[in-house]
Amino acid sequence: MKKILQFAFAITAASSAFAAQPLLSPADLQAQAKAPQVRIIDIREPKAYAESHIPGAVSAPYGQWRGPASNPGDLPALPQLTQLVQSLGLSPDSHAVVVSSGADTTDFGSAARVYWTLKVLGVQQLSVLNGGMQAWASAKLPQDNVVPPITASKFTPTLDKRYIATRDEVAEKVKSGNALLVDARPAAFFQGETKHAAAKQAGTLKGAVNVEHSRWFAPGSTAMMSVPEAQKAAASTPLGKQPETETVAFCNTGHWAATNWFAQSEVLGQKNVKLYAGSMVDWTQDASHLPMDNVPGRMQRLQSLFILAASLSSRRRPVHSGRGVGFLSFPI
Repeated sequence: MKKILQFAFAITAASSAFAAQPLLSPADLQAQAKAPQVRIIDIREPKAYAESHIPGAVSAPYGQWRGPASNPGDLPALPQLTQLVQSLGLSPDSHAVVVSSGADTTDFGSAARVYWTLKVLGVQQLSVLNGGMQAWASAKLPQDNVVPPITASKFTPTLDKRYIATRDEVAEKVKSGNALLVDARPAAFFQGETKHAAAKQAGTLKGAVNVEHSRWFAPGSTAMMSVPEAQKAAASTPLGKQPETETVAFCNTGHWAATNWFAQSEVLGQKNVKLYAGSMVDWTQDASHLPMDNVPGRMQRLQSLFILAASLSSRRRPVHSGRGVGFLSFPI
């Protein structure tokens, strides 16, 4: 019996030793990149990937992980996601490392959103390259433009609904008040001063609090904070004051909110944190006019429309690929 217990302990210790860390530095990834279970997933635009990427990385642009133009935050249909993860050669035992451009704190949301999607699909070993390709290039680590061969997998994922908050579930939580609803958007969105182009109404969920996604980054940095720094950043917010409360992260389309979900669930290790993927675009498109706070009056709405019209011409956002500058045109 004693030997059995010792063997079980050894297996547990070994599993812990090789458990993937949610954030990898460039040096960490360089050390692990050639391990057979590691699959580096480059989610930048195809042009940036073709120019140069981390050796061995495969291309899966961020748009493939998103919903339709009517609401990019919607989780794509399971058959579509199944085809995608199979084409990348992923299995439940893969260690998937998500790599974005690292251009800014908004860009981190793309990596966090793909990480969340893979976790929902049942991939257990997951990491994000902290700082993305910008950090990799700054570390002067190797890049090439070789497209590696991929053997498609037979992985048939199912959705782990522990991490998903649906509109109906959020509506119940708004009514009952038994969850912390966290708006990850900049204050102007939370306060109803502006809105996403696909949202039918400015404002936020009734009873929500505002914890901006940028809180998890030091000024001027595109790399997420360490655990002690994140704990300090959370301490003065409802997230730190109510760490055991069930939390729903949301934004416009589940992009900025993915950063908050990642910081809470993966970095801080808080339990029972869900992402409302469709977020405010989905909420405001419901015909029953679901409860909201900070809804602007008529004059404010006219002002918001003017601001929105001015911003639509600048949707294309410059991003740094590591060796050059590209553009992201996805709405967030």
